[in-house]
Order: sequence, then C-alpha cells, then structure tokens
Amino acid sequence: MMFAAEGLLEKYQEQNRGLCTTFIYLTKTFDTVHCERLWKIMLEFAVQMSCQSCMEKVQTSLHGMAGLQGVEVHLENQSVLVTTTLPSQEVQSVLESMGCKAVLKGMGSHKLQNLGAVMAILGQPGAVQGVLSLLQVSLQCCLIEGTIDGLEPGPRGLHVHQYEDLTQNCASCGDHFNPEGMPHGGPKDTHRHLGDLWNIYANGDGRATFRIEDERLKVWDIIGQSLVIDADEDDLGQGGHPLSKVTRNSGESLACGIITRSAVLFQNPKQICSCDGLTIWEEWGHPLAGKGQRKPAQNPAHL
Repeated sequence: MMFAAEGLLEKYQEQNRGLCTTFIYLTKTFDTVHCERLWKIMLEFAVQMSCQSCMEKVQTSLHGMAGLQGVEVHLENQSVLVTTTLPSQEVQSVLESMGCKAVLKGMGSHKLQNLGAVMAILGQPGAVQGVLSLLQVSLQCCLIEGTIDGLEPGPRGLHVHQYEDLTQNCASCGDHFNPEGMPHGGPKDTHRHLGDLWNIYANGDGRATFRIEDERLKVWDIIGQSLVIDADEDDLGQGGHPLSKVTRNSGESLACGIITRSAVLFQNPKQICSCDGLTIWEEWGHPLAGKGQRKPAQNPAHL
C-alpha cells in the first residue's frame, strides 16, 4: 500500500488546467457493480485537523484499510486525498470514526485526467433523500456512487429520466432517458434505455450505499436530465409484465433531482456556502441525507 504519495495535487492541476467538469450525489449499502474492472478513483476530502496529532490520527485510521491504494494528508489546508475502489461514504465514515469532521469536496480519475462528473440531490415528494455522484472515469466507463436514506429495506430501481422538470414533483420528469429508442432492459443488455441503471439495495435502516460502473452512460449526455429512485425493484426488462420492456415495472417514483454541474478534484476551494452563509463545518452538522439531515431548500420547479 502506498501512503503519502507526493505531489498528486500539483500533478493533477498541471495536467487538467483549463478543463471543466461536473458532479452528482445520492446513497448506498455497499453494493458494487462494475464494467470490465474495478476502477480506482481519487477522493478529495476536507478534514478538520488543527495539529500534528490530528493528522497522525487520520493517517492511522486509514492505514491498512482494504480497498485503499494511496493516501496523501495536507495539514496546512486540512485536506486528505485518497486513491480507492471504495465508495466515498465508506472512506468518510472511517475518517469520522476518529472524531474528525470530513466533507467530500471532489472526485476524479486516478489517472489524473478530467473527463467530467455531475451531481444530483434527491428529494420530494416524500421523506426519501440522497446525494448521487457520477464520474466519467474513461470513455468506456461511468462511475455512479451515492447514499440514499428513508427507503424501505430491499431493492429499488434507479433511472435517469429525460426532463429537468419538477413542476409536478417526479411525475413531470418524463420517461427514461432513451435517445436511441430502445426497449427497457438491464445495464448489461445490448438493447436498453441509456437511463436504465441497476437496482440499489437499502439495508434494515433504510439506507442504500452503492457504487455502480456503467459502460454506456456518459455524463456529458445527461446534464439537465433528472435522476429518479423508484418504490420497487426494477425487473430489468425480464419480468414478463406488460410494462417490463416499456418502463421498468418498479412502481411509483419516491424521490428525484435534477442532474447539474459540480466541482471535481481541486475545483471546490470555497469554505463558506454562498446560498446560506454556512461554513463547510456548519453544513457538516446538517447533512442532506442520514442522521440529522436538514430539509433542503425548495428546488426550482424548472431550470
């Protein structure tokens, strides 16, 4: 295992100067579905550290953790850079288990190339809330990871829909994103909607934590679309129901959000949110999902 890999931040900034990208957030159990390989990504965390012993505590918490390939800790700017195949929530939970506040600020390819990312905050009309991130790790693979709370235990269908319209909550998000006019199917099917993703699985506490790798989806195609979580399991087009090849036969929509641009690695330097004036550490105490979650501000009905 490699620790304290020198100069990753500087090298990434040099190789990606002038490029722009996108982000997306949601929820998970730790379920991983992948393309031809399990992609390593880099996660950038802001971690509240004030002294050398704090930094050493962070290094100790991550040392030997399965699924971590590299860690770089910067006390001067309170940042931790991790190379991993784990979902960001798994790493964040370990950091916070040591008594440190940690906030994910960005993610990117471990190859230090910027192909884009996007972000969606899910809410309305009910109690289900989450944050989902999509990162284009290569031209052939899109990484989708997140955490969703407030679900009934079990599998739930996850899909990209065609509209950014929330005027009627999730009902106005339209059909699945399907620019090729294909029947509904599973993510590994040759013929499928591009918006057909995998089922995610909620645990007994109603939380789904997931990491999915999809070979067909491209983040630059879905900016301005919506992301929707359904009440039931998606039959992936194999259920024999009249709706199996048309929609998903996965019940009503529980929560939805618009897919928007966001920062990737080293592109989110702000410490205070311009929307509400809270610092990142004040925001940490009132997350959008999970214990202590805050009620999100009303989303524009149509962007």
